[in-house]
Amino acid sequence: MSSAASRRPAELQADAARLAARVAAARSGQWRPLPRISSRALRWSLNAAVLVYLVLVYYSVDINWARVAQGLDRALNFIGSFFTPDFVSRGGEIVVGLRESLTMSVVATVLGIALAIPVGLGGARNIAPRPVYFLCRGIIALSRTFQELIIAILFVAMFGFGPLAGVFTLAFATIGFMAKLLAEDIEDAQREPMEAIRATGASWWQWIVWSVQPQVMPRLIGLSLYRLDINFRESAVIGIVGAGGIGATLNTSINRYDYDTSAAVLLLIIGIVLLSEYFSGYVRRWTA
Repeated sequence: MSSAASRRPAELQADAARLAARVAAARSGQWRPLPRISSRALRWSLNAAVLVYLVLVYYSVDINWARVAQGLDRALNFIGSFFTPDFVSRGGEIVVGLRESLTMSVVATVLGIALAIPVGLGGARNIAPRPVYFLCRGIIALSRTFQELIIAILFVAMFGFGPLAGVFTLAFATIGFMAKLLAEDIEDAQREPMEAIRATGASWWQWIVWSVQPQVMPRLIGLSLYRLDINFRESAVIGIVGAGGIGATLNTSINRYDYDTSAAVLLLIIGIVLLSEYFSGYVRRWTA
């Protein structure tokens, strides 16, 4: 006890000296923030461990530098094709692919949101009974577990090649995305309006319409438009495995080294995404 008491004034003096030194350095323009890890030995040990890990990772990955050099040449050719995009040679395929992607995106978004709303209501802890809550949360977790490409492979095997598999894939992904965010918004809703509507003797449906819906509707609209944007971009990915859309056209052009057509497809995708972003921003301002 006496040793601890004797060390305490020394520690206070050391802290005061360090503080005075930092104040002097700040006045002279040489101040630096304190490191997150105060121990110099621990900092050097962590840096050395990270360096060793990177070296081990480098030697554990088989890198073919000749293939990398070839890939760089192709990458330069691909980037150069953006200055000479070809919208004409395969214009028919591009139009069909875009039409399929847009149709898949809209239908899957509408279908997914229609199914996500009841799942989101059931997944909100503050309004759903426990059995319904756990069931809906399980559906949300299942939908969010698998990446769209994996689900697309499954649906292609079930329904064959074409946009039908793409619609079911995107709708399945939309359910988990929208239901989770909707449930979290309902759980964060203000309790006072909900309790006030319930106190009037309103039915469950009236309670949802007049107390929950006004609080979550603006964000639901914004998330729906955002999900539509995501579904259109994902339609270009799942088309690679045969789920329809512009992705099939893009994959075919890349496999043929027809980079001018690939650049045209990518430019169209970028343009549609930018238009969707502008439109969603306008709608969010309108509903705010």
